[in-house]
Amino acid sequence: MSQPRQVLVVSDHTGITAENMARALLAHFPEENLAYSLRPFIDSVDKARALADDLAAGTSEQRPLLFTTITVPDVLNELQRAPAVHFDLLSRSVQQLEEELGRPATRLPGRFHDMADQQGYLGRMEALDFALATDDGVGDKQYGLADVILVGVSRAGKTPTSLFLALQHGIRASNYPLAEDDFEYETLPRPLEPYRSKLFGLTIDPQRLHAIRTQRKAGSRYASLEQCEYEIHRAERLYQKWNIPVRDTTSSSVEEIASGILSYLR
Repeated sequence: MSQPRQVLVVSDHTGITAENMARALLAHFPEENLAYSLRPFIDSVDKARALADDLAAGTSEQRPLLFTTITVPDVLNELQRAPAVHFDLLSRSVQQLEEELGRPATRLPGRFHDMADQQGYLGRMEALDFALATDDGVGDKQYGLADVILVGVSRAGKTPTSLFLALQHGIRASNYPLAEDDFEYETLPRPLEPYRSKLFGLTIDPQRLHAIRTQRKAGSRYASLEQCEYEIHRAERLYQKWNIPVRDTTSSSVEEIASGILSYLR
């Protein structure tokens, strides 16, 4: 098998935006063998020069794919000396916006992830604390403060989705795990009854659930296909009876699940 082609993601700040954009573009080439490397905080000419020199001294058979969101001209010019295939993700769009808006851009590093919007940042941190405090059915007395309560069987994706909604969007997301005791009667679990309008169900293919649970507790009744089929069937009956909106998480990323929930909330 050939060596993976190096993908360098270079940013003058955290690199989160640049990496997301690079991965979104390269996702259209699923057969490529790629190795990602993040180089954050390249925010000076000296750092850009050092990185370019390192790449010049490399021995890779193929030129690296270099994606960058650096907009400071001197730093970007120095980086462009590097022997790589360059993809400037922001500069051309910034120039177009300057022309349209009739004013120069500030071109300061890290504007997207800085602390300028302190209210938004603190809101996300508060939502994250809330999600952790009410995870997995704990803290049900705070459900009244939730924006949404995710409901589903164990390992259906409730916790990662709750945390993503909090950290990325400032949504106060609680989650409640449906267990066998909740299926004895076809009623809503008592902690959820006052909050029907906030409920959002997650479901998953039983075969997929079986595989996930087997990694956690192989050979257990909890992980058996029969148990997974039973729990999913009863959970979906509950969603249908109480008119709870549902998202299938079987082949969806946490970003896709969260987007569906956000669309519903809006």
